[in-house]
Amino acid sequence: MGQYPSVRVKEKTVLDVTCGSRMFWFNKNDTRALFVDNRSVDTMLCDGRRLAVSPDMEVDFRKLPFPDCSWPLVVFDPPHLLRAGSRGWLVKKYGRLDPNWRGDLRRGFSECFRVLKPLGTLVFKWNEDQIALKDVIKLAPHPPLFGNRMQRKSKTVWMVFQKPEG
Repeated sequence: MGQYPSVRVKEKTVLDVTCGSRMFWFNKNDTRALFVDNRSVDTMLCDGRRLAVSPDMEVDFRKLPFPDCSWPLVVFDPPHLLRAGSRGWLVKKYGRLDPNWRGDLRRGFSECFRVLKPLGTLVFKWNEDQIALKDVIKLAPHPPLFGNRMQRKSKTVWMVFQKPEG
């Protein structure tokens, strides 16, 4: 973490491990959160809107550089696309999964739980457009507590997990 001297990690209480353009955040610069992603992007989408992915730190969600049990709240909204053009707006906006998506998501869940404090909360967001939620949930080391499905048409699901105490 020495390469990010301006980021005051110890003052943060929320870790967003796949922040992207921070679309669902009410305050995209919330000072309680550390926003990390594996990429930085600044481009125009086909409809003329600007897309900016500017994490506080460039970090791979499969290998988080934080100590065990260091975060009370982690947000995990990984890419959900397998089939999408490499230069299309969907990939620019959301990223794309590798063919080894099961291993990547399993490692992502494992890392999120590793850095969570005991009884810490993991908020997970998934879109079932190309991969069913039931196939993704199997990759988590612990079952979700609860969640909700957005409008059936959007195929987006939010879930909350809690790390066990021991």
